[in-house]
Amino acid sequence: MARQGSPDRRVARRANPAFVVAIDGPAASGKGTLARALARRFTLAYLDTGRLYRAAALLVLDAGGDPADPKAAAAAARQVSVRLLEEPRLREERVGAAASVVAAIPEVRRALLAFQRDFARQPPPPFTGAVLDGRDIGTVVCPDASLKLFLTASLEERARRRLLELREKGLPAIYEEVLADLKERDLRDSMRRAAPLAAASDAVILDTTALDAEEVFERASRRVARALSSPR
Repeated sequence: MARQGSPDRRVARRANPAFVVAIDGPAASGKGTLARALARRFTLAYLDTGRLYRAAALLVLDAGGDPADPKAAAAAARQVSVRLLEEPRLREERVGAAASVVAAIPEVRRALLAFQRDFARQPPPPFTGAVLDGRDIGTVVCPDASLKLFLTASLEERARRRLLELREKGLPAIYEEVLADLKERDLRDSMRRAAPLAAASDAVILDTTALDAEEVFERASRRVARALSSPR
């Protein structure tokens, strides 16, 4: 959950517990890859908030429940632990699809909101700041984040990336099915009543359609370095 790699210590040591980078965007936009890379570069704790919803979804599925059942989903959300976030099965497509359903339930979002905010306000030692990625970090979870990034890309490009990801894992995947799944998730995420997917008014928009991961990382890194050096 928390990562530490090759940090830019000159910049990172200026961070304090109030420094938070919020990264939002639709599925397969590259926000997870970017968030992990930024956490390593700037010695920040990292939380993939999507894994919280995947964890709740997995608990519901393992219990034989319906992810759309508010009572079952909320009960599962209250059982999510840090340890469960390391479960390999969280990356399964069925869990991802169920997580999108679970995330639309207000009771689930309320149950997991405190977890996310506590992580941002008090990152685990020795970190002095945090990077969180998800769907509503800049709008709901951390509206006062030091820097907000919103990653986007065309639906077709995101489907292509997800297809490659699945095939690299040796999983059978058909482009048309992946495309339809992403389209359905986008609609569900943007139309839900509880914290719909949307860019914060003060977020920096990064369209990654024509950019590779390194280009996105360098652009975002410049933004983080600028935010860290600005008086707060």
